[in-house]
Amino acid sequence: MLHRLAAEVISSAAFAAIDASSPQRARAHLDRALTFAGLSRDSETMYHVWNHLTLTSSQRENHAEAVAGSEVLKRSSIARRDPLYAALGHIRNANGLARLRHYSGALRALSDGERAFARSADRRRPEWIRFFDASEMDALSSFMWSALGDHGRAEYCLHRTLAAIPDSLARNKALYTAHLSLAQARQGDLELACATGRQAHALLPPSSGSRRTAHTLAATRNVIVASGSKSPETVEWIEESSQWI
Repeated sequence: MLHRLAAEVISSAAFAAIDASSPQRARAHLDRALTFAGLSRDSETMYHVWNHLTLTSSQRENHAEAVAGSEVLKRSSIARRDPLYAALGHIRNANGLARLRHYSGALRALSDGERAFARSADRRRPEWIRFFDASEMDALSSFMWSALGDHGRAEYCLHRTLAAIPDSLARNKALYTAHLSLAQARQGDLELACATGRQAHALLPPSSGSRRTAHTLAATRNVIVASGSKSPETVEWIEESSQWI
């Protein structure tokens, strides 16, 4: 029990580092958490740590390592028992494969994830995985489509996410609104992307400590700057966003 609790506490600290876009700090926490998770001999705790390890690898752009981590998730005993855990493993796998340009493999993993998610039923689960609902499934799917270059489908998934995500999850709503802005910019809808990016910044709680939203908005800004657009809307947003990105 103590080993499991230690692993959970350290994993929470690791996620705070991930949210602050500090993958090196997150990895240091997770190396310790993995030791405690192994000592706990608890499959769910081990899955929790490996999920964060996969996120950290992706944030460091080590996508081969992220794919390997997602394979651990898919094959864990908790994933064999509970389709929700299987679904999360598959969608992490899809995202890693997409970033490695394994198009067919990414689509297969997405399909496997969707089937597993459809089989999942409401049951009592640990607090940390309750984030993974239909809106999150759509959001993670959007990342895969974006990595494959299908920004229109990514935008569709993000609209579904934002229509379903509770207002109480303000930080998540800000993050996915920022990703929507990026998808719009990559399709050339620059003025719309500016308006959406402004919404994302307004949604982000000042004390959230999240850098992921700011980094996503910075990517949007880079796309808009690279476009060379001189429209009043884009020029104004480029100037405005420089104050908070």
